[in-house]
Amino acid sequence: MDTDVPGTVLKRERTRDAVLELIESRSPGDAIPSERALCSLLGVSRPTVRAAVDELVAAGLLVREHGRGMFVAPAKITQELVAGDRSLTVPQAAGAWSSRLLEFTTLQAGARVGRKLRMSPAAEIVYVARLRLVDGAPMAIEHLHIRAELVPGLSAQELESGDLYEHLRATHGVHVHEAVQAIEPTVVTRAEAKLLDVPELSPALLFERLTSDTSGHPVEYVHSLYRGDRYRIVSRLALGPAAEFPPDREGHHPGIPPGDFAHGDAITSSTRGDIQAGA
Repeated sequence: MDTDVPGTVLKRERTRDAVLELIESRSPGDAIPSERALCSLLGVSRPTVRAAVDELVAAGLLVREHGRGMFVAPAKITQELVAGDRSLTVPQAAGAWSSRLLEFTTLQAGARVGRKLRMSPAAEIVYVARLRLVDGAPMAIEHLHIRAELVPGLSAQELESGDLYEHLRATHGVHVHEAVQAIEPTVVTRAEAKLLDVPELSPALLFERLTSDTSGHPVEYVHSLYRGDRYRIVSRLALGPAAEFPPDREGHHPGIPPGDFAHGDAITSSTRGDIQAGA
């Protein structure tokens, strides 16, 4: 793991990914190294490791046992709600959406992100952390990992204003088509709470998405944290034939940046249900 990459957000992100890599290489109930051992292994400070571990404990991926150590949590139970076809309609959230860039750099993908994007761990990605705001209020933190060879010259301005997928299509010739997205509940850490202007350990929704282009090649891996007090999940099951309605073209997709998906392309989700913004 690189220890000299700049930025506290990126350092937390890389530490989290490294611990996740350890978790995913083990079975439920297996021990992982202590926080002190992880500091030495990853070359980061104790607070950075503790923040990553706290987040993974809160997400239900690690279990702390007093006097014994840390262990891989039992596997989660996944329930799929399946509609009548493979497509997912996503109602858009109201409000004026904007972004504030937290981190923007190019670095090696690493083992976990490289595996998700089907690329070498040594290959380069563009890593972006940005705060999403609606009507000026912070609503979400997004961590984007984009294959660097697809977006030469990608600028900070493209990431702070307008429609990201529109920029990818118009400027870089990248046409996103399908996304596999998982959604689960979590809580915010102290650092995330400060950015989102909510109390520490407030409920949140974790969106994890892998986006592919029209040829089926991975384009980006994203995980986003949305304020739990502002969003809810609604699943619409196809129990019989229904009339077709024209899509609403305005607004923002919770968890999904506006773009090709808003123009009618299919989205495949682990919930196979609709995502809807709450009040």
